[in-house]
Amino acid sequence: MPGIRIIATEPAAPTRVPAAGSTVHSRTAPYAEVPADLIYLASTSPRRQELLRQIGVRFALLLPDPHEDAEALEALRAGESPTAYVQRVTLDKARAARERLLRRSLPQAPVLAADTTVAVGGKILGKPADDADASRMLGMLSGRTHRVLTAVAVVRGARIEMLTQVSRVTFARMRAQDIARYVASGEPRGKAGAYAIQGAIARHVRRIEGSHSGIMGLPLYETARLLRDDGLEEAVER
Repeated sequence: MPGIRIIATEPAAPTRVPAAGSTVHSRTAPYAEVPADLIYLASTSPRRQELLRQIGVRFALLLPDPHEDAEALEALRAGESPTAYVQRVTLDKARAARERLLRRSLPQAPVLAADTTVAVGGKILGKPADDADASRMLGMLSGRTHRVLTAVAVVRGARIEMLTQVSRVTFARMRAQDIARYVASGEPRGKAGAYAIQGAIARHVRRIEGSHSGIMGLPLYETARLLRDDGLEEAVER
């Protein structure tokens, strides 16, 4: 399915100058000047880091401060469709990352943010609350086809560009002991839909239609397209 493209231009926030004697906190690499082919990645996901390295994109992490409630951005809203949800969360993550960049007085560079969700019909399956919740989700996915939606956004100043990639995954029917064994492995924890496509669940995947990297958490075709459109050919063609 072709990506859904949204371009948002918002008023630029004022540049913030640290008060005299204050300490600028940075959890990114300490670049005095950001190289032209480097971006900031606003994600704690090791899979997204791995995928960016796969296509040779250089990045520095722009992670939330301890006082930021990043999980609150992913809270569901009543009546929200899976597409509206994943796009709203990605835009919120992008805006929070832009504010973080300004707050830390870091050198300007494009920021990449993303979010992934799993949907069965119109029902959103986020990260499981516990092992019992993971078992429930996997039971819903067993023997049927579901959607995996990943939105990715690139922020530069007041401009945000976002694409949404939708894939379909069909699971074979899983026995109760199959689900119990997978949940006991710990792999479902912290994963949308309670599974990681690149992990042990692969033995139960009958068919994939769409983007394998998108199902992992970062659709590389759409990501490269956004970076090129933002003038970062060097970042994706090194």
